Amino acid sequence: MKVESVQDIWELVCVEMKKNLSEIAFDVWLKDLHPIELKNGEFILGIYSAYKKNIVESNYIDAIHKHLKDIMGFEVAVTILVEDESGQVVAPPKPISDGSFESDYTFDNFIVGSTNRFAHAASMAVADNPNIIYNPLIIYGRSGVGKTHLLLAIKNHIRKKYPTKQIEYIRCEDFTNQLISALHEGSLGLGTLDSFRNRFRTTDVLLIDDIQFIAGKNQTQEEFFNTFNTLYQNKKQIVVTCDRPPKDIKLLDDRLRSRFESGLIADITPPDFETKVGIIKNKQQQLGIEIPENIIYYIAEHIQDNTRQLEGVVKKIQALIFIDQKVPTLSIVQGFIKEVVSDTRPEPIKIEQIITEVARTYNVSEGDILSTRRTADLVKARQVAMYIARETTELPYSAIGESFGKNHTTVLYTEKKVKELMKENPYEKTVIEDIIKNLKSE
Repeated sequence: MKVESVQDIWELVCVEMKKNLSEIAFDVWLKDLHPIELKNGEFILGIYSAYKKNIVESNYIDAIHKHLKDIMGFEVAVTILVEDESGQVVAPPKPISDGSFESDYTFDNFIVGSTNRFAHAASMAVADNPNIIYNPLIIYGRSGVGKTHLLLAIKNHIRKKYPTKQIEYIRCEDFTNQLISALHEGSLGLGTLDSFRNRFRTTDVLLIDDIQFIAGKNQTQEEFFNTFNTLYQNKKQIVVTCDRPPKDIKLLDDRLRSRFESGLIADITPPDFETKVGIIKNKQQQLGIEIPENIIYYIAEHIQDNTRQLEGVVKKIQALIFIDQKVPTLSIVQGFIKEVVSDTRPEPIKIEQIITEVARTYNVSEGDILSTRRTADLVKARQVAMYIARETTELPYSAIGESFGKNHTTVLYTEKKVKELMKENPYEKTVIEDIIKNLKSE
């Protein structure tokens, strides 16, 4: 391809990015990125969503930087700017910390209550003295109770107190995807598996979010087990979060489960009323607004257990005050609560997600599941994927069949076949139930 513009350069970067990402991940997070200009050693990209900008900067910026260097032959800085609806670039505000959304999570703005006090104290102890007291530290609890906040607070506290320590924070799903990429490139003689291992096995602090997604992925578990052992033997700190106790993650390797259970396990349950009030008051202070106390109490009473929903309502109130120049009333806030609860309900599980999770668990490719090949492993994986689609989506038999290139009769037969398999084989039943649990958690 002849390179004559920044658009040409960016198209080449996209080609490389697609090699290591699922089509869904690329379309969701990277498709809207577009080049603006290359100026003074800075490659500037635009995007219309500040939320997507944060995700890209947190998860994909290193890969973009690498591909730009490979294509252009020299180092360039990468900057992503948010554009408004008219296409005008909105200059980002000067960061008050290190510029990433992760830096906003600290122990100072974590509201401590009866349901999270133990996990908070354990996290602070680890952050003050890595590997001296609790190693590994396992924090578990349902979505939206503050696990990620504590994990990032540990990271930011250690970075401030021990600036020379190397810290790696990663979501388990990204750990798996990067391992797959490293294995693929390593098989091509690019040597990236060694780079992957060196990155995680030489760090001083390893923080992994949502470790439950490792369950059932044998190669990923083996790699993480060896990484865990290396770090532990070298007296490096390990902290992981999960959505349930290690003993309840059915497909977790017994060796990993025993190592997790040898550390400190701290749970976080949904916040009580007093804690929710504290979270709302803290958020209003951060946003520079004032909410009447009766409305604060009403929000705390009517949002049950998800701190993200609490913060979402406060942000809507901020927009009401600053943009619409209106005073929040109880009736308006009631509408906000309905909107936020609806917005934060889990996205419907898609066929593509099911195929990806089944392919990883059964160690086959997504393409093979959708193919007409009929080896025993592929037939089982394909049938399991169709069964899970029936269990986790509201799609009719015909729509599921169409997604897999089959008819509704085949899906009916498959559903019956997989139910028989689960009844006769407890291990397969556990595998399938854990896939469903991971999909719902995701």
